[in-house]
Amino acid sequence: MRIQLALNVKDIDQAVDFYSKMFDAEPNKRKPGYANFAIEEPPLKLVLFEVPEEAGMLNHLGVEVFDDEDVTAATERLKTQGLADLIEDETTCCYAKANKVWAQAPDGLRWEWYRVLADSETFGEHPPEPTPAEAAPARPAPAGGLSCC
Repeated sequence: MRIQLALNVKDIDQAVDFYSKMFDAEPNKRKPGYANFAIEEPPLKLVLFEVPEEAGMLNHLGVEVFDDEDVTAATERLKTQGLADLIEDETTCCYAKANKVWAQAPDGLRWEWYRVLADSETFGEHPPEPTPAEAAPARPAPAGGLSCC
């Protein structure tokens, strides 16, 4: 498991250059307006979204896991606690197909627990639609920011 940090940046090329040097790592995936790094040390998934009007702002946080049992366990735990506000199975988002569950902190910060299933050539659609009533009532996505990775 590793923590994910998703940032809005003004200029994707400058940001990729900076974070490549900062973490001595090349992007794992690079698309127009988007990049992600799978950094081994420290274990970090760094995701960059080119959103000039919201540059320097946190987009969302996440926990990347590597098997579906961890997503299922997180989903059940968050549902039991009344925190799961969006469950997505085999969704396409951020150039990847993934299983995920979302929760929103009281101050509006969005968190996702997810497992990447496969790469995708498409970014996906935003915002994702809530799943059936198994989840708690959906809370709105943050204004202006993308809600996936």
